[in-house]
Order: sequence, then structure tokens, then C-alpha cells
Amino acid sequence: MRTKLRNEQKGIIFIAFILIVAAALFLVFSLALRSNAVEDIIQQEPSLRTLFVLEDEDSQMLFSSVMLYYPQSQKAALINLPSHTGAIWSSLNRVDRLKSVYSETGIDTYKLEVEKLLGIKIPFYIIINFDDFIRLSDYLGGMRVFISEPVDFISENGERWLLPSGAINLDGDKIGVYLRYRLPDETEADVQERYQNCMQAFLSGLHDKKYKIFLDDDNFKIYSDCLRSNLKKTEERTLVSAISDVDSESILRQSITGSLRRVDDQLLLFPDNNGEFIKEAVRQTVSILNSAADSMTSRMYVIEIQNGTTVQGLARNTSILFQNANYDVLSPVNADRNDYEETVIIDHIGNETVAKLVGEFIHCTNIREPEIGEERGGSSSEASVDFTIILGRDFDGRYVR
Repeated sequence: MRTKLRNEQKGIIFIAFILIVAAALFLVFSLALRSNAVEDIIQQEPSLRTLFVLEDEDSQMLFSSVMLYYPQSQKAALINLPSHTGAIWSSLNRVDRLKSVYSETGIDTYKLEVEKLLGIKIPFYIIINFDDFIRLSDYLGGMRVFISEPVDFISENGERWLLPSGAINLDGDKIGVYLRYRLPDETEADVQERYQNCMQAFLSGLHDKKYKIFLDDDNFKIYSDCLRSNLKKTEERTLVSAISDVDSESILRQSITGSLRRVDDQLLLFPDNNGEFIKEAVRQTVSILNSAADSMTSRMYVIEIQNGTTVQGLARNTSILFQNANYDVLSPVNADRNDYEETVIIDHIGNETVAKLVGEFIHCTNIREPEIGEERGGSSSEASVDFTIILGRDFDGRYVR
């Protein structure tokens, strides 16, 4: 009898043990299922990095941008990726345009190539089809862009492109025209600027309508149905909700710069310095956005570049480098003399942190405050200059050696 009881007790204990293990496993799996990759990144890292791709009517890539967003400061940068960017893409094993990577290998491989191009990791992507982008524009009550000159042109197939000038709110059909039209005298840079304008207008629309979008599940589903991503719907909602808080008026804008060369009947944009420049420009932007000091993200810094050498065009070319790194650069001028041995950065605002960032961009550590009687802004007496860079003989056109 006692043996029977002991056996029954052992059986009960074993069953209880099984139930406890099952409950523990259920809890672990429940927590795993409820985990949110976007929330995890927000808690662990300062930034959200998202690749946006807009497809044309044929599901080919029209344009793409990478958004670097810092939820704590609500500051962001948009990096435009011209589709004609050329390189030897490892996924294709040939020289071709960036657009071909997307059309031939798909979004996952495309994201990897973009990560290598920019030198950063990008965990998330969002794809929007052209028709869905038009639909989103209507949902958002239009997208506001600035058009410098009115557009009135008839395309080769007889379609009339008609847009007024000024800061205007474009509905879905008009935003479609804004994205599609091509004028005979337009450059590819003009087209890429329009694409960036559209992306910024989209983010501004999300910001303005964020309460309507996230008011309830049905509202968000309307918008979410226009998006494709590598996220679960709950994570997608977390991501879009986070970036809708962006300070859309102060988004920093970057684009890949380089030289145009024709390869196999294609005009390709080969990034400056074999792609190292865009990586460094992105690092510079990340440093600015990542700064805990509000003053660093409140505005663009004004730089004047002076040529202290006999090398023609040195200050002009350097100005372009800093403009592409999100600095406001005045027209380049000559220094008071042309025999400077060393490049120097003059910090007019006493911000050592930003001055070092400016210096890091060209590998210059020679930073000082202005001397007594030294004019702020050189020849631009009316300008409020934050930093003056006088280029010396130790500057090779990109770095101080």
C-alpha cells in the first residue's frame, strides 16, 4: 500500500514538473512572440535607420533614400541614393548602376549593397509602389513642395505636365506629375532634388497627420496597406509612429556626389574618392545628429573657406565638400595672403565639440579662437560665420597631410 502511494506521489510530482516546464516554455515563447525589433533598437541604440524605396509603375526602383532618425532629439537626415550611381557591385560582379542591383537581386541584396556604400548598418526597409505613393499623398491631404518655376510642357506621348510655381500642396495626381515630368534643360541633379523634396514632403505629411494615422487600428491599416517592409505589422506601426515625430523642418539632406562617366552606353555617377567621401560625409552627419548637445542639432553651421595658397580653385572645391556634408558654406574667398604653410580652423563661436567635427572632416587639428581685430567672416562682413577655414600648403584638396 505504501509503495503504491509512493508511486502515485512520484507520478504527481512528475506531472507537476512537466506542467511547470510547459508553463515556463509558454511564457518564454509568448515573450518572444511579443518582442518588437523596433522597440529593441530604440532602447539599445540612439538612431533608427530605414531604407525607403519608391517603385515606379513597372515595379522598378524610381528612387531610394536612407533616413537616419534620432528619436530623442527628433532630428533626422535623408541620404539620397541616385539610381545611376556606378560601381563594381559585388552582387552583380560587374560595373553597373545601383538601380540594376534592385531590379536583378531584390531588396535584401540591395540593402546590403547600400550598407556597404554608406558604411552603416540599416536594419529596416520600407517599399512604396508608385500608385500607393499617390494614394498616400491623398490620404495625407497632399504633399507640400516648392517649385521655383511653373511647369507647362507636353511629353513625347502627348501628356501635358502642368504645375504652378511656389510652395504648393500637391494632391496624388499632381505629385505623380511632379515625380514623372522631365524638361529638356533639366539635369539629373535637378531630378534627384525633386525626389528628395518628395521624400521630405512625405515625412512632413506623416508628422502633420500622425494623430489621425495612429488614432485607431483601422486608420493605421489604411496607410499600412500602402507599405511593404521587413517588419511585422506591430513593428511597422512602431517604426512609422516613431519617425512621424521627426522635426521635418530641419531634416539634413545629403546625396552621393562624384563624376559622370559613360560605361556600356550608360551614364554612371562614380562616387568621389572611390566611395570614401560619402562614407565620411555620413559619419560626419551621424556625429552631428548623435550629439547630446541641443545646440549641435538646432541648425546648420556656417563656414567660410579661404584659400591661403596659390592653388587655383582650392577653396571652391573644398566648399563643395563641406556643402555635401550638411554645412552652410559661404562663397569661397582668398585669404589675406597665399603662403600659409598650415591649414587653420578659426572657431568664432567657442564650440570646441563642433570645431573638432569640422576638423575631423579634413583631418585638421589646428583649431584656434579668433585673434583680436580678426574679422568674423572675412570679406562677408554681414554674414554670421561660425568657423573660418584657411587652407594651407598642407591641404591636398581633401585632407590635411
